Amino acid sequence: MSTISPDNVNAVFKAYDVRGTVPDQLDEDLARATGKAYVQVLGVTSMVIGYDMRPSSPGLAGAFADGATSAGADVTMIGLASTDQLYFASGHLGLPGAMFTASHNPAQYNGIKMCRSHAQPVGLESGLAEIRDAALDATPPAASTRQGSISSHDVLHAYAAHLLSLAPVEGRRLKVVVDAGNGMAGHTAPAVFDRLADQVDLIPMYFELDGTFPNHEANPIDEANLVDLQQRVLAEKADIGLAFDGDADRCFLVDELGRAVSPSTLTALIAARELAKEPGATVIHNLITSRAVPEIVAELGGKPVRTRVGHSYIKATMAETDAVFGGEHSGHFYFRDFWRADSGMLAALHALAALAGTDQPLSELLADYERYPMSGEINSEVADQGAVLAALEAQYGGRDDIEVDHLDGLSVASNDWAFNVRASNTEPLLRLNAEGKDVATMTAIRDEVLATIRGGR
Repeated sequence: MSTISPDNVNAVFKAYDVRGTVPDQLDEDLARATGKAYVQVLGVTSMVIGYDMRPSSPGLAGAFADGATSAGADVTMIGLASTDQLYFASGHLGLPGAMFTASHNPAQYNGIKMCRSHAQPVGLESGLAEIRDAALDATPPAASTRQGSISSHDVLHAYAAHLLSLAPVEGRRLKVVVDAGNGMAGHTAPAVFDRLADQVDLIPMYFELDGTFPNHEANPIDEANLVDLQQRVLAEKADIGLAFDGDADRCFLVDELGRAVSPSTLTALIAARELAKEPGATVIHNLITSRAVPEIVAELGGKPVRTRVGHSYIKATMAETDAVFGGEHSGHFYFRDFWRADSGMLAALHALAALAGTDQPLSELLADYERYPMSGEINSEVADQGAVLAALEAQYGGRDDIEVDHLDGLSVASNDWAFNVRASNTEPLLRLNAEGKDVATMTAIRDEVLATIRGGR
């Protein structure tokens, strides 16, 4: 049965990318049709394609390239790549691009992340809906369309050199454990860390590229997937641990005490470094990032700007404000000097550079950026999401000491605590993020809100 049906295509074309299970939802026929549609809709004459280590990725990428060349575009294949390596290629070569990956999703999934030249995002509101609709149209390219060519170009070492030019690591020698999760950091980390051999003692974990993820899921936002790294950091007496997701566009830290570091804390640290280079600059943070981030940015003389969750919102706001940096609590970090794209490896290098430049252990270095205990994201299955959000607003709204807004779901804040509840775009879930002035306050508001959410489902 063909995957190119309205129901199936609508299911796999998400808000920011294409994603589904292989081969029942996403196969080479659909990849080929999407490649043709991408070229036709965006008017592409040449492009770059990369793919991750999943067994289905080379075939899907090749089929997409076939579709693109049939519509007249010339294709540059960069081969195995992290998503931020694809963004680098798009920016460095000035070409639109497509990356074949399902990021942190389990092994049976794959997907396509598309961008315009210089890593400008393509989402449903910026071309992806039209590509979806064109992929459903089986009309062959016009007879006059030239056949595009396919060539290969290795950008890995140029990518590594560029990142290190943006965040050079100098100072004391560091012992660093890196958990690639059998994902694409196993491909990019050696290229980066080989250039730091005089600065870093690297202890690699799960660098073997294996899209079946034999050790643990490549999803470090789930604390269960950090346990191996935490234990290894302690066993090796390492200075820092780095964990990457499957396509290596996200990075998470573990300190020398084996504790997971909040992505909000890393956002604040990188913001401070960027503001030291460009005083008064704008820094973007999404609305589930700790309130510590805008506080610290403002204290350092920067301009904090709050956005909705999602990379297309972050990147658009960065472009509008000329922001130097943007951080999401999900572990995505965006850099103006990296074409406003996200890079887990560049975020990691900023952490290493900050740590190498001080005699403090990581836990002490980060203490200034950790102000409020956070709940992490808690998902609850809810049939009537709107009714629960209305009940929460009725419960907390209307009080003088509480602020309510609807930028993305429902955000409620008092002097001592804050929370956001928003609906999933793809599942019947409500997502809660809460924080408080101390652990007891955070726990109390978390449990109170959860009681309302789960009582109404």
